[in-house]
Order: sequence, then C-alpha cells, then structure tokens
Amino acid sequence: MKTIALFGITGRTGKPLAEMLLKQGFAIHALARNAQKVEIKHPHLTIIEGNVLNKSDIERTIEGTEAAVSVLGHVRGDNQNKDMQTVATKHILAAMQKYGVKRIISLTGGAVPYKHDQPKFIDKAFKVVMGFVAKDVVADAVAHANVLAASATDWTVVRAPRILDAPAKGEYRVGLVGVNASTTIAYQDLAAFIAKELVDPQHIHSMPFVSY
Repeated sequence: MKTIALFGITGRTGKPLAEMLLKQGFAIHALARNAQKVEIKHPHLTIIEGNVLNKSDIERTIEGTEAAVSVLGHVRGDNQNKDMQTVATKHILAAMQKYGVKRIISLTGGAVPYKHDQPKFIDKAFKVVMGFVAKDVVADAVAHANVLAASATDWTVVRAPRILDAPAKGEYRVGLVGVNASTTIAYQDLAAFIAKELVDPQHIHSMPFVSY
C-alpha cells in the first residue's frame, strides 16, 4: 500500500481528493490544524495535528510516506502569513529530502505563469484582475512554483482556473493557459486529475492547466 502525505485535507479540493485516494487503496498522513475539522474517518487515514508553517509538524507528516500532495490555499479572513504556500513548500521539500521522498504534486492557480502558455485576452485580463484583488496570494503562488521547479524532486504543479462548487462532469481537459483550456473546473474533477497523476504520472517537471 502506498502512503501519501496530504496537506490541505479540510479544503474543498483536499476532502474529495482524500476520499478518492482512500477508495483507491492509498494510505494517507494528513496534516490539519484542527483534527476535529477532518470529516473523513478511515482506518488508513492518519491525522497529524499541526501547522504547515512548523517544520517539525511537516516532518511528522512526511515520515513514512512515498509521495506528497499539497492542495493548500490561503483562507479569506485568516491571519496566515502572506508567504504561507512558499514557506510550507520549503518545509515539505526539506522533509522529503530528509526521508528520501521524491514525488510531489502541488495545486495552485491559473495566474501562475508557465513558459509554454499562450494566454488569450481573457487570460491576460484575469491575471490583471487577480494582480489587483489578490496580489499577495498570486505572488506567493508564483514563488512556491519557482521553489518547486528549482528542486531536485519529481514535481508537478497543477494549475486550475476558477473552481466551481458543482457536480463532477467526469471529464476535463489538460492543457496550458490559452491552449486547450477553459475558465472553470469543479473541485471533484480537479481532485480526480490529481489522483490520476499520482497513479500514472504524465506531467513530471511540468505545470499542466486543468479545466473543462
């Protein structure tokens, strides 16, 4: 049985992702600030209560695993550090190196640029808007992607557009910003892509954009 370290299990992508992985036979070490907020109960789910900004808590989560998945996101109104995603990613990478873990998948937004993108007008407009309304979040997302790209791991940065709280369609496109892409995806379908990438890695050292 493969054991995954999961960061962000209480989020709207993390919860369905954890359910999918457990159903597929994975075991999970999940870090959560409040274990009581984790709604999933399963014999192969281990909850580590702690903070992603705490290096020792991340090490406890990574120890004994074979891959890491981060679906962390800034919570509106929460007094988190502006560079939460970047700091957490650095701690995760350090723990992975300590315990010999090579594979990591990290979720981020579509405003993070990638060299192969071909953004259209709507994509450029979205990026400008995000730069105004969520400047710090975008800066953190970009910085965390740069940290991963510079690492010696088998990394994948999954980028998503506007994520919908809607029923899964069971299908999606995997492209780039402006290439074979749209502007939305549902949480369930986004989680399904991440789960699939864990089982059958097709985008190592890449930043796929997942959308309808």
